[in-house]
Order: sequence, then C-alpha cells, then structure tokens
Amino acid sequence: MALKRQLPQWSELRPLMQFERPALGREARLAKAADLWDLRRIAQRRTPRPAFDYVDGAAQDELTYRRSRQAFESVELLPRILHGTAEADLAVKIANGSSALPFGIAPTGFTRFMHAEGEEAGARAAAKYGIPFSLSTMGTRSIEEVAAAAPAARRWFQLYLWKDRAKSRDLLDRAQANGFDTLLVTVDTPVAGRRLRDTRNGMVIPPKLSLKTVLDASYRPEWWFNFLTTDSLKFASLSNSSNSLPELINSMFDPTLSFEDLEWIRSIWPGQLFVKGVLTREDTRKSLDAGADGLVVSNHGGRQLDRAPVAIEALPEVREEAGKDVDIVLDSGIMSGADIVAALCAGADFVLVGRAYLYGLMAGGQQGVERALGLLAEEVRNTMLLMGAATVADLTPDMLRVRA
Repeated sequence: MALKRQLPQWSELRPLMQFERPALGREARLAKAADLWDLRRIAQRRTPRPAFDYVDGAAQDELTYRRSRQAFESVELLPRILHGTAEADLAVKIANGSSALPFGIAPTGFTRFMHAEGEEAGARAAAKYGIPFSLSTMGTRSIEEVAAAAPAARRWFQLYLWKDRAKSRDLLDRAQANGFDTLLVTVDTPVAGRRLRDTRNGMVIPPKLSLKTVLDASYRPEWWFNFLTTDSLKFASLSNSSNSLPELINSMFDPTLSFEDLEWIRSIWPGQLFVKGVLTREDTRKSLDAGADGLVVSNHGGRQLDRAPVAIEALPEVREEAGKDVDIVLDSGIMSGADIVAALCAGADFVLVGRAYLYGLMAGGQQGVERALGLLAEEVRNTMLLMGAATVADLTPDMLRVRA
C-alpha cells in the first residue's frame, strides 16, 4: 500500500530546526569523547609518537598488556533484577581515609613529557573529584609542588625500592611533611622492563630536536609550544636539573634489594604502607609479614615482566591469602567503569588508573583528566545501577563470571 504524503508544515518543522553554533577548542574536543578509547584517539593525534607510545606501550612483546585487556573483556557481570536501587553510592574507605569514588590516580613517571600540565593537572582533577592522587618518585613535579598545586587533594606517594637509603629517607620525610598519607612501595622493578616501542622510537628524556621531531612538531604545534616555553623535564623530587636524568635512571633500580629493605621502610614510615606489584600468594604473605598495611595487585600495566600474571586473574588468590580485612587495590589494564566494577566484584577494595588518566591528560591537560575521571565515574555509576548495586560493598564475587 502506497504511503499517503503531504507537504511539511512550517509549524511542525520549526521546532526541529535547532542549529547550534559550532563549538571549537579543547572543551568542545573533549566533549565529543564518549569513552576512554575516544580520549586515547584524541591523545594519539595531539601527542608526539615517542610520548604517546611511552604511555600506550608495554614491555617486550606486550603480551601481558593484551592479556590484561582480554581478561577484562572475558568478564561477565551478573545483574540482580528488580532490586529497587534508585541511586548508587560510589564512596569508599581506603587506606584509613575516604574517597568519593572507588578509584584513584596511579603514580606515573615522566608525566610532563605527556603534557606540560603534568602532575599538577592530575592532582587538581583528583581534588575536584575527591579521590587520591599518587605522585611517583619519577614524577616531573616535586613533592612540594604537588602539595602546593592541590592542597585539598588526598595525596599518596610512590617509592621505588632503591639502594640509596639516605635519599629514600629524605623523600619519605618530605612526603610526610607535605601531607602525603599513604606510601606505595613499588617492588616489581629490580631492573627496567624492555619497552621496545621506546627503543624503536629512539625515545630519550628530554626529547632531542631532530629533523624527525621537527616534522612531528609541524602537526602537533601545541605540544611543542608548551614543551619549549615551560621549564625543563626533570625528576623534580630528586633533582633540579634535567642533565642528571640518565644518572638518576641508572641508579634508581637495584636487583639485590630484599624484604629486609621493605621492613626498613616500614620502620620509618608512620602512615599507611601498601606494597605495589604483588601477584602471588607467597608474596602476599611475605609483604604482610614485613609490615604492609595493604597490597596493590599489579603487573605494572604490562610494562615490566612480559608474561607476568594478569592482575585481575591474580586478585582472588591474593585476597584469599590476605583475608577480608586487608585493603587490596587493583592496578593494571583498566579502561572503563565496567572494568573497575569487575575488579571490585573480583575482590578489590579500590582501583588505580594509569593509562586511562594519561590519555585524558594528553588529550587536553587538566580538562582532559577531568573528562577521563568523569567518564569513568558515570560508567561505574551506570554499571552499578544496572547490576542492582546500591553501594560498592554490594559488588561481590557472585556477581561476576568469567567466560571460558
């Protein structure tokens, strides 16, 4: 039967003709990102390849990173239907303090290499969302600078187990004096992992101007303008000069360090102490026996030992050994709110995001970080409501299933 047609009526067309003024600039660009993968694509367009690949890449053949993503993608979340949940409370207690969301920002090195706003952008965005910000020993803003940039933020400090005890103690004293309440001791870096993307890109810190980098700058002018018109890159908590970077990197890691060194750190750090890089039952027990208050189940985002266990798959074993009263944080592989919910269901009390935060930073500085955190928060809230979970405590192992 043929459709009966008529001429459109202006009175009906007029309400439909709502033409918005074209939006330009950073805010408009970020608003178009519907998820973290969109932010990653924006970051890739706007960031020189060595910096982007430093974040995006992993160690050796990148098997651990890919397996981490595959593990999250194989998780099924089991909803409780007709559960009467009108709103989800995302607030949690972690490390003897509070967080408005069940995730925080992981420690990252060389952060101002990704975007000139660096750690200050991350700390301020974290303060806005009421979540912890973790500063790395290899951060490009100092302990004091981060504390001054975001005095309202809850601040954690990440320490590498390295051989210079005097310098380690100085860092811990400064962190405590500047209001950092939790220490993350990273233990999976006896040596640096072999990151082949960085090798192939000829990545050096600070970057060198060459014909290749000048060509790269021609279509990423904002990054290079920021780089050339701000202070030089340095491990700001360790040195005031970028000239000492190679020496600092070479002296940072010590393969001979042991649990006795962890016990020494415990003896001088008065706040909460989490061991970051635990993946097995044995190391769970040894870390707790050495005085750890909590654990970070992490394979360093696949950036250290390739073929290491996948963090979310190691989590149940670590939880079983640690018991229900030990705070456990999951790190590595997170790219969505559903990933965060899966980790919480699998036994984590909290989650740290690294790459996800840096994609936002590269895409748009502090505004990009805020966009990343906002997307993750909304995805967590939406996922919890769809699952019938009113609080994070409602997310239990029986709400998760792994596809074979």
